[in-house]
Formats: sequence, structure tokens, C-alpha cells
Amino acid sequence: MRILAAGDEFVGTELLKHAVRAELGTEPAFSELSLPWPVVPFGPVGGVNEASGTEEQVIEALAGAEVAVTQMAPFTKAVFAAAPELRLVSVSRGGPVNVDLAAATEAGVAVTYAPGRNAGAAAEFAVGMILAAMRRLATSSAELLAGNWRGDYYAYDKTGIELDGSTVGLVGYGAIGSRVTKVLVAFGARVLVSDPYADPAAIRADGAVPAELDELLRASQVVSLHARLTEETHHLINAEKLALLPHGAVLVNTARGGLLDYAPLPELLRSGKLGALGLDVYDVEPPPADWALRDAPNVIATPHLAGASRQTAERAAQIVAAEVGRYVRGESLAHVANPEVLG
Repeated sequence: MRILAAGDEFVGTELLKHAVRAELGTEPAFSELSLPWPVVPFGPVGGVNEASGTEEQVIEALAGAEVAVTQMAPFTKAVFAAAPELRLVSVSRGGPVNVDLAAATEAGVAVTYAPGRNAGAAAEFAVGMILAAMRRLATSSAELLAGNWRGDYYAYDKTGIELDGSTVGLVGYGAIGSRVTKVLVAFGARVLVSDPYADPAAIRADGAVPAELDELLRASQVVSLHARLTEETHHLINAEKLALLPHGAVLVNTARGGLLDYAPLPELLRSGKLGALGLDVYDVEPPPADWALRDAPNVIATPHLAGASRQTAERAAQIVAAEVGRYVRGESLAHVANPEVLG
């Protein structure tokens, strides 16, 4: 059996190969492909989203492969048509957005993914972003390094707020949101959670309070987004919803850019309606040179780094390798995006 290991600069080819070797306990025949993400941003390729590399590169590397493990390689209709021996694509991401699932199913190829691979890293990052936005950590550091001693930040009306005693609203309660909740509760925050698919009993067991979205927005001094991006959640937080926030509220988005309507944000920051904004994801990545938030006050912005930890990369490789092991041993696959193909 030949296996294509299509790595990148994060979940590397050698990391994938090492994990597969460890899982199988043998040295399979590997084909290799190295992709330029994240040095070169991902984008749409051949009808799939958030992919790196070209269809032609993948087709050439796939020759004779029965299994492929990857994070970013585009698996499109053209790729499946050119790879008749392919039977499994194991994607080391929370969702296989770089795979045309309809084409995979038509070709009889099972597609698996890696839920929870970056939950710990993303939860830690979100809490760090919340703290940084609440207490001006990044903005005051930038001022000091630029030669400005901002003693006025100690003035009562310019100081930040503490988590202890504050109400924090979390929109979304999956693997990341639930971890963030436990940390915030430990800090002494009152945590509200809006997620129509979450078990209210589980939310309460973690020390938080289930709430409708509008109720959460009206009551929260800090709001952090953790929902998945779907047609239903696209621009879930729009101008109408943002208007519900208390004056001076802090908003953090480390989940997906499409959850948030970015157009109203610059004016909300300048007016003080938003006291601070923390972003790791954007409606356009990377943001353009004329991005309206570049000169807005109290913005912390990082380049989509929430899930970027060495443990995430290692865990992702192990998850996809485990699926390869199940496939080789004839066992049921654990995380199949197109289960109908198994019939």
C-alpha cells in the first residue's frame, strides 16, 4: 500500500510519516508532497476552500496511492478523477474544508478529519486575547516600545476591567468554548453561554449559565466567539447584535472571521461603544492594506494563530495516523465526514 504524506510548514511531511510509522509499526511506501502554507496563505483551489498547493501537484504525488494524509492539500473533483486507487483521505484539521466531499463520495473515497486537535491551544489563546484586550496588554506594550510612557492608562476612566466579578458571554460551546468556560470561572467571572446545540446541563455543570444570544449580548462586559461557521452562523454577530452590547464592552473573535460583520467595528471603537477588540480571524485573510481597522483605537490583531502550537501539530498527525491504522486493520473509522461512502 502506498501512502501520500502531503505536509506543510506546520503539520510537516516528516511529522505525518513519523506518526503513520508509529501507528502501523511498519515502514509503508510513501509518496511525499510539501506545501507552502502558512508561509503562503491558503485560498480556494478547484472548488474547495482553504487549500494550499495545486491540483496538478497533488495528482502527480498521488500516483498509485491508496491513502493520503494531509492538512491543506486540495482534494478536488479533478484530483479524485485522476486517482482511481485512492480509498482514504485523512485530513488533520477540525473539518475537511479542503476536500470536495461530494466528489470523494462519488469516487468511493472515505474522508476523515481531526476534531479537537487544537482545542487546548485555541482555548489558551482565546483566554490570553480576552485578558490582553481587557487590560490593554498589547496596546500599552506597543506604546512603550514606541517611546511613549502612557501613565494616563492608570486614570480611572482608562483603566481596564478584571475578569473577577465580570460577566463574560461565550457564543458557542464546543471543545474550545467549554475549556474557556472553566478557565474564566476559575478567574471568578460569571459566564453566560449561547449555543442552541449544547446541553444546558453540561453548561451548568461547568459553572456557566445558558442564555439566549440577545440576553447574553445585553449582559456581557466581554463577549468571545467560539461557534462553528455555517450558513446559519454567518454574520451571526452583525450591526444589530453589536448594538445590544453595553457601552465599552470588549469583543474577541478567535474562531472564524465569517461569524462577525466587520463593517461596523471601526466606528464602534471610535465612539467607545466597543472598549476593545481582539481578533485572530478576519473576513479577508490576510487583511488588505487599506483595512479599516488598522487605525481604529484599542485593537489587538494576530495572524490566525490560535491553534498554532507544537502540540497541535503533533496531535493532528497522530489523529490522522490513527485513522490510517484503523483503515489498514479493517476497523471502523472514527471521524468520517462522508459516512455514506462506507456502505
